[in-house]
Amino acid sequence: MPETPVFSTAAVAAPHRLAAETGQTILAAGGNAVEAMVAMAATIAVVYPHMNGLGGDGFWLVREPRGRIHALDASGPAGSLGTIRRYRDKHYDAIPPRGPDAALTVAGAVSGWGLALELARALGGQMPLDLLLGDAIRFAREGHAVAAAEGRNPLLEEAALFAAPGFAEAFLVEGKLPEAGTQRKSLKLADTLDRLAHAGLADFYRGDVGREIAADLERIESPVTRKDLERYRARVVQPLSVRLGHSTVYNLPPPSQGLASLLILGMFERLNVKHGETPEHHHGLIEAVKRAFAIRDRVVTDPRELTHNPADFLTPAALEREASMIESRRAAPYPPRSAEGDTVWMGCIDRDGLAVSYIQSVYWAFGSGCVLPATGVHWHNRGLGFSLDPKSLRALEPGRKPFNTLNPGLAVFNDGRVLSYGTMGGDGQPQTLGQIFTRYADFGMSLADAVDAPRWRFDKAWGASSATLKVEDRFDPGLLRALSGFGHPIQELGKPYADALGHAGMLVKHPRNGRVEAVHDPRSDGGSLGL
Repeated sequence: MPETPVFSTAAVAAPHRLAAETGQTILAAGGNAVEAMVAMAATIAVVYPHMNGLGGDGFWLVREPRGRIHALDASGPAGSLGTIRRYRDKHYDAIPPRGPDAALTVAGAVSGWGLALELARALGGQMPLDLLLGDAIRFAREGHAVAAAEGRNPLLEEAALFAAPGFAEAFLVEGKLPEAGTQRKSLKLADTLDRLAHAGLADFYRGDVGREIAADLERIESPVTRKDLERYRARVVQPLSVRLGHSTVYNLPPPSQGLASLLILGMFERLNVKHGETPEHHHGLIEAVKRAFAIRDRVVTDPRELTHNPADFLTPAALEREASMIESRRAAPYPPRSAEGDTVWMGCIDRDGLAVSYIQSVYWAFGSGCVLPATGVHWHNRGLGFSLDPKSLRALEPGRKPFNTLNPGLAVFNDGRVLSYGTMGGDGQPQTLGQIFTRYADFGMSLADAVDAPRWRFDKAWGASSATLKVEDRFDPGLLRALSGFGHPIQELGKPYADALGHAGMLVKHPRNGRVEAVHDPRSDGGSLGL
């Protein structure tokens, strides 16, 4: 059984060791948790480019020691040239996943860093930006080892990815992804980060960096224009929450799928499952996922265009009604839908109890694949969340935000514990969050055991004809037989730890002694560090 690392006052957790070291350094230098997270976000944007980057989106949850919760939406809208007509005229039936037409939405992550630092300063933070970005600049300029996870799994639409403008020059060696451990430098990206460190993060949108980005996007005929960049601002939003018997859990509102993660927990509690790692435990979560996704898919869209208040689905009566529709020993039909995603989740809790749960992504591995030559920034493909059907809830429209799978979690327990937790994994994010949270909060597993334990994911894989329950091979065979008997189609992955089932992390601060337990996934390249 793995042991949970325990730190005296503060800790960070990240899916890459260098990002965790950056956060630990900032905490040791007197920075607060938000400042440490901005520094970690910059570092991991350099050293884990298949999962995230400056050209992606982000979402923040921050809890002050006295209890106030802040939620930041740093996701970007469709560019002003992003119309259904434009894509139909190019004979597309759906948004393409790779190339310039996939580079469809503004990248919001860097604006989110700026907004988070405004909050950090309001909470007493004083770290200069050049120090926060220092590690990222150094790794981009001097080089870093290619991570093991980068080339571990097949890439969706690989040929189109490799053919995207700038991709081969930035990421390939002799036409292939380099082996783990190969040294990679990103000199243009280093120059961009250095410029931001001295000119300010807003320069990414409204300064020299923004001008270069806009010119490169125009050159490759992306729908995003300079005016789109200049207009963009990350936003403070009202978090969603669900009250459970032992805690209150928080997540992000639309366009994030945070609603689904909260619905799963709210429904599962009402099933009154008594024991963990039983058929009843996992069946209950799977069925809650199905019902939560059905609600998500008819509700979550651009926050300006919601036809339902998401909070109405999180009331005790609404959760009781949904839970009552779950049969205890029979699987319900499931609409086959899947969203792949490559993402980083990171957490930080400082000595004062300031807690951060942060998620940053370019969506699919390497996003659109487009690497902008003047800045070295690779652009995301989050616009895949749009539909080219004008009658769809998520129809493409300039200035509209797409459905976003990113959703960091944060919980405050009745006994004063504060938990920051999250994962990568597209549609799998709410599923993984439900598994690790219930294992820890409901059934008493340690953080390390909750994150290490085998996982499942119920969906239709890209290109598959039907949905299956994909499972790691460490589950008890009797449990799998029982789930199969309930009607769940089991697909054994033949792997003890599968990247597709999430890179998760959890940190908890204990009020009595101030200690922080922190873990990150053995499926990733990272871990936890602290003071």
